[in-house]
Amino acid sequence: MKSHLALAVVASLLSGAVLAHSRSESTTPTDGAKIAETPQMIRMIFDDPMRITTVRLVNADGTEMRLDGGTGLEPSLEFIAEPAPLAPGSYRVEWRGLASDGHAMKGSFSFEVTD
Repeated sequence: MKSHLALAVVASLLSGAVLAHSRSESTTPTDGAKIAETPQMIRMIFDDPMRITTVRLVNADGTEMRLDGGTGLEPSLEFIAEPAPLAPGSYRVEWRGLASDGHAMKGSFSFEVTD
Protein backbone atom coordinates (compact mmCIF):
# COMPACT_ATOMS: atom_id res chain seq x y z
CA MET A 1 0.00 0.00 0.00
CA LYS A 2 2.81 2.45 0.88
CA SER A 3 4.60 1.67 -2.39
CA HIS A 4 1.44 2.52 -4.35
CA LEU A 5 1.14 5.84 -2.54
CA ALA A 6 4.81 6.64 -3.15
CA LEU A 7 4.44 5.73 -6.83
CA ALA A 8 1.37 7.99 -7.13
CA VAL A 9 3.23 10.91 -5.52
CA VAL A 10 6.24 10.48 -7.83
CA ALA A 11 3.99 10.22 -10.89
CA SER A 12 2.10 13.40 -9.97
CA LEU A 13 5.34 15.30 -9.38
CA LEU A 14 6.75 14.18 -12.72
CA SER A 15 3.58 15.07 -14.61
CA GLY A 16 3.57 18.51 -12.96
CA ALA A 17 7.18 19.09 -14.00
CA VAL A 18 6.37 18.18 -17.60
CA LEU A 19 3.37 20.51 -17.63
CA ALA A 20 5.46 23.41 -16.30
CA HIS A 21 7.37 23.79 -19.58
CA SER A 22 6.13 26.17 -22.25
CA ARG A 23 5.00 24.64 -25.47
CA SER A 24 3.75 25.92 -28.77
CA GLU A 25 -0.05 26.07 -28.61
CA SER A 26 -0.63 27.09 -32.22
CA THR A 27 1.24 28.08 -35.33
CA THR A 28 0.60 30.05 -38.50
CA PRO A 29 0.65 28.35 -40.90
CA THR A 30 -0.65 25.30 -39.05
CA ASP A 31 1.60 22.23 -38.96
CA GLY A 32 1.18 20.28 -42.20
CA ALA A 33 -0.72 23.07 -44.00
CA LYS A 34 -0.72 23.28 -47.79
CA ILE A 35 -1.01 26.91 -48.81
CA ALA A 36 -1.17 28.57 -52.23
CA GLU A 37 1.34 31.36 -51.56
CA THR A 38 3.96 32.66 -49.14
CA PRO A 39 2.35 33.11 -45.73
CA GLN A 40 2.06 36.73 -44.59
CA MET A 41 3.63 35.71 -41.29
CA ILE A 42 5.25 32.91 -39.37
CA ARG A 43 3.57 32.92 -35.96
CA MET A 44 3.82 30.79 -32.85
CA ILE A 45 1.71 31.18 -29.74
CA PHE A 46 2.97 29.62 -26.50
CA ASP A 47 1.05 28.55 -23.40
CA ASP A 48 3.59 30.24 -21.11
CA PRO A 49 6.07 33.06 -21.84
CA MET A 50 9.01 31.86 -23.95
CA ARG A 51 12.30 33.61 -24.58
CA ILE A 52 12.93 32.76 -28.24
CA THR A 53 16.64 32.43 -28.98
CA THR A 54 16.62 30.99 -32.53
CA VAL A 55 14.10 30.58 -35.34
CA ARG A 56 15.06 29.10 -38.69
CA LEU A 57 12.96 28.63 -41.81
CA VAL A 58 14.48 25.91 -44.01
CA ASN A 59 13.39 24.38 -47.31
CA ALA A 60 13.41 20.67 -48.18
CA ASP A 61 17.12 20.86 -49.13
CA GLY A 62 18.01 22.36 -45.74
CA THR A 63 18.70 25.82 -47.16
CA GLU A 64 17.83 28.54 -44.66
CA MET A 65 15.36 31.16 -45.89
CA ARG A 66 15.26 34.76 -44.64
CA LEU A 67 12.81 35.74 -41.88
CA ASP A 68 12.20 39.41 -41.06
CA GLY A 69 11.23 40.03 -37.49
CA GLY A 70 12.68 37.89 -35.00
CA THR A 71 13.97 36.78 -31.77
CA GLY A 72 13.66 38.88 -28.68
CA LEU A 73 15.31 38.52 -25.36
CA GLU A 74 12.12 39.35 -23.46
CA PRO A 75 9.83 36.38 -22.68
CA SER A 76 6.66 36.50 -24.75
CA LEU A 77 3.57 34.41 -25.42
CA GLU A 78 3.89 35.08 -29.16
CA PHE A 79 6.55 35.08 -31.87
CA ILE A 80 5.89 36.72 -35.26
CA ALA A 81 8.19 37.06 -38.28
CA GLU A 82 7.62 37.81 -41.94
CA PRO A 83 9.19 35.41 -44.46
CA ALA A 84 10.73 36.51 -47.74
CA PRO A 85 8.81 35.34 -50.84
CA LEU A 86 8.90 31.53 -50.99
CA ALA A 87 8.98 29.31 -54.06
CA PRO A 88 6.63 26.32 -54.17
CA GLY A 89 7.94 23.53 -51.97
CA SER A 90 8.13 22.16 -48.44
CA TYR A 91 9.34 24.28 -45.52
CA ARG A 92 10.12 23.63 -41.88
CA VAL A 93 10.23 26.18 -39.04
CA GLU A 94 12.67 25.17 -36.29
CA TRP A 95 12.78 27.11 -33.03
CA ARG A 96 14.68 27.11 -29.75
CA GLY A 97 14.02 29.08 -26.63
CA LEU A 98 14.03 29.21 -22.86
CA ALA A 99 10.86 28.49 -20.93
CA SER A 100 9.91 30.73 -18.01
CA ASP A 101 11.33 28.08 -15.66
CA GLY A 102 14.72 28.34 -17.43
CA HIS A 103 14.60 25.01 -19.29
CA ALA A 104 15.82 24.92 -22.88
CA MET A 105 12.99 24.10 -25.27
CA LYS A 106 12.79 23.43 -28.99
CA GLY A 107 10.20 22.54 -31.55
CA SER A 108 9.32 22.64 -35.20
CA PHE A 109 6.44 22.63 -37.64
CA SER A 110 6.16 22.22 -41.39
CA PHE A 111 4.08 23.57 -44.25
CA GLU A 112 4.02 23.43 -48.03
CA VAL A 113 3.63 26.24 -50.57
CA THR A 114 1.81 24.71 -53.53
CA ASP A 115 1.83 27.57 -56.09
